Amino acid sequence: MEEAGCSNAYRNSIGIEFIRIPEGEFNMGSQIDENNWYDNEKPVHRINIGKAFYLSRFLITQKQWVEIMGHNPSKFAGDTHPVDRISWNDAQEFIKKLNEKEGTDNYRLPSEAEWEYACRAGTTTKYSFGDSVSELYEYCYYGNFDIGSHPVGQKEPNPWGLYDMHGNLWEWVQDIYHDSYKGATADGSSREDTDRSCKVMRVLRGGSWQTSAAGCRSASRYYYPPVTRRNSSRVGLRLAREI
Repeated sequence: MEEAGCSNAYRNSIGIEFIRIPEGEFNMGSQIDENNWYDNEKPVHRINIGKAFYLSRFLITQKQWVEIMGHNPSKFAGDTHPVDRISWNDAQEFIKKLNEKEGTDNYRLPSEAEWEYACRAGTTTKYSFGDSVSELYEYCYYGNFDIGSHPVGQKEPNPWGLYDMHGNLWEWVQDIYHDSYKGATADGSSREDTDRSCKVMRVLRGGSWQTSAAGCRSASRYYYPPVTRRNSSRVGLRLAREI
């Protein structure tokens, strides 16, 4: 196992590969009005990621999940396929057990802001590669062109070397869902405040093999209850790790 520190890459005890995401600033959200999509990406706001962190190069695979959890919940089976049919609570249990295995508390889900910052990788376009939907299939499984999840890392990576940030599976992040960015933090930390009149939902990012092109944009957001596995053959996770 390579040691985590100031290196640009890190591989842990079960083979999860991480990329160092540098500190920096970006504009989170979008003013684009997409047909048949949600108006939950506004207002655009400035985020300062003040501390570098690691983010897994790929979605967590079924082989990695089984090594920690001892079972495979996935609908679309395959060692190198991303694990699917997991709730947010399941993701937290995986993180807890991985931290215990490695004697650390550094593993976690990324915040929503960290996720979008890493997905954009310095870009300001709809996707990390530009604005053209005609190029999307080079980077993304989406829109039911191919039914089900696919092995990780088969498409082109984003500029920071992260794979499947667009499509394949939706990815759980840490935050409680709000239907706008009003009141969002400016430091990139996760939002844990709740509107007590509403049922708590957790945020999903990135789109899936079933999602429209609009839903696979860098700014797109969705949500599920933290306990649900309904329709979650479209849902997986990617890990962050403190440096």
